[in-house]
Amino acid sequence: MSIPNPLKKVVSGVILDLDGTLLNTDGIIGDVLKAFLVKYGKQWDGREAPKVVGRTPFEAAAAIVEDYELPCGTDQFIAEITPMFSDQWCKIKPCPGADRLIRHLSSHNVLMALASNSPRASIESKISHHQGWKESFSAIIASDEVRKGKPSPEIFLEAAKRLNLEPSTCLVIEDSLPGVMGGKAASMEVVAVPSIPKQSHLYTAADKVINSLLDFHPQNWGLPPFEDWIEGTLPIEPWHIGGPVIKGYGRGSKVLGIPTANLSTEGYSALLSEHPSGVYFGWAGLSTRGVYKMVMSIGWNPYFNNTEKTIEPWLLHEFEEDFYGEELRLVIVGYIRPEANFPSLEILISSIQEDGRIAERALALPPYSKFRDDPYLKGSTL
Repeated sequence: MSIPNPLKKVVSGVILDLDGTLLNTDGIIGDVLKAFLVKYGKQWDGREAPKVVGRTPFEAAAAIVEDYELPCGTDQFIAEITPMFSDQWCKIKPCPGADRLIRHLSSHNVLMALASNSPRASIESKISHHQGWKESFSAIIASDEVRKGKPSPEIFLEAAKRLNLEPSTCLVIEDSLPGVMGGKAASMEVVAVPSIPKQSHLYTAADKVINSLLDFHPQNWGLPPFEDWIEGTLPIEPWHIGGPVIKGYGRGSKVLGIPTANLSTEGYSALLSEHPSGVYFGWAGLSTRGVYKMVMSIGWNPYFNNTEKTIEPWLLHEFEEDFYGEELRLVIVGYIRPEANFPSLEILISSIQEDGRIAERALALPPYSKFRDDPYLKGSTL
């Protein structure tokens, strides 16, 4: 894998946020708040998420109580909702790339600290469900162990102190604006991985903004590089999705000259929230035709500025007729690149065609070709 950016700065240690950066807590937070607010006749729809993400539990609770004009105080709100969250922590999945990053840094003896605006008991509960995580961190600092949480730099300075490192030699990886602000106030390098869709433009203070941890390249910070990329592709834990082919925006064939087989996102909102926007590839099974190589875009298509996250597979085969309504099953096995905007339609088309060539070559390699026989492609249930 070639280095996509020049070396920014050599760092000695990495300080990681937990919620939204390593753990995909956003979905569970939304589910709990939906259930909780119903009893007050209110509805959580996610629009208030920016006021909650990255805040301490007390700050987040105060914002919700105020915005929804709840007939309870912040302390009462926390007392009532905390047990509801505690019951859900065992269900939290790691963000894509989180396990990989922790294992990689740990295996290369890179000093790591966990710095979270959550209280210590909550942190301990969450990471206890993820094997090897607690042991990988040389220090864990919680919001109830410092005077001020993020965006104050205190939690990051305390992390550097416990790692016995100068703050300027630390790299912070954060998903929230308060975290980014705190890391920069501590004179540290900061990589932002925004957890709220379409918010990247707000993270101007960060030294680097990436789409997901899959796009983090340690060598850009003087750290040991990942060694799992294969000819410009990254193997991922396979996942499955399927349904009837539907009519999309009509841009694939008419505008791009690339016929995509669109799938409805109905019923897949949770799955889509787990997987970052980007270009993936794998195998596609059509119920009446066979199995084909496939490259796929998941995301918002910034060039066209979609308002909804879409799934747009491109089957790397020339069909004589369309197959609207046919059952399409996908096994996604690899990742190519993050979603990106392009200055022109010509450059967009060229990039998509290159994605296709990369996928075509990769799927002939043993780590990927073996999934051509996945029973799901032929109609077996998981």
